Amino acid sequence: MHVVGLTGGIGSGKSTVARLFGKLGVHWVDADDVARQVVEPGTEALAAIAEHFGAQVLQADGGLDRAWLRQRIFEDVAEKDWLEALLHPIIRQELVRQLNTAGSPYSLLVSPLLLETNQHELVDRVVVVDVPESVQFERTMARDDNTREQVERIIAAQMARDKRCSKADAIIDNNRPLPHVERQVRELHGRFLEEFC
Repeated sequence: MHVVGLTGGIGSGKSTVARLFGKLGVHWVDADDVARQVVEPGTEALAAIAEHFGAQVLQADGGLDRAWLRQRIFEDVAEKDWLEALLHPIIRQELVRQLNTAGSPYSLLVSPLLLETNQHELVDRVVVVDVPESVQFERTMARDDNTREQVERIIAAQMARDKRCSKADAIIDNNRPLPHVERQVRELHGRFLEEFC
């Protein structure tokens, strides 16, 4: 099973690009979706998080209070390390399970932390979706209702843009009109079919 990793900084448009690959028949798994699935009510991971952080990490309906947890781990590196040590192996196991269900010649693993974690070990090629930092700020603040300071912390926690691009087998410029992005995706898809088939 061949896997292409798709990554980029927050607000770069990874989901948009993944959907474009999906329209071409490529099976894709989003690490953010998997990260949410493994902490749904009733999971062992959510129980461990609630035991560690206390009841304030849960919403009234028993779900994870992501905003509270995000604030907490960005203020305390030790808590962030604890959470990552718990969740990363669980997320990786579920990613592998979902990637193995593909019916396409290759799968796409969409992950904002592909290169920052050991998830890059799961992929044959790395594609970076790239936009200038100013665009990241603009999109993320509009989409997630985050303050500029929150977005700065998130960007600072991710790999630097130039370093991320230096690790790419291909870069998609997502600061262009959609037809241009679609053309880049079609070209890459053709290249991967040639390489993997």
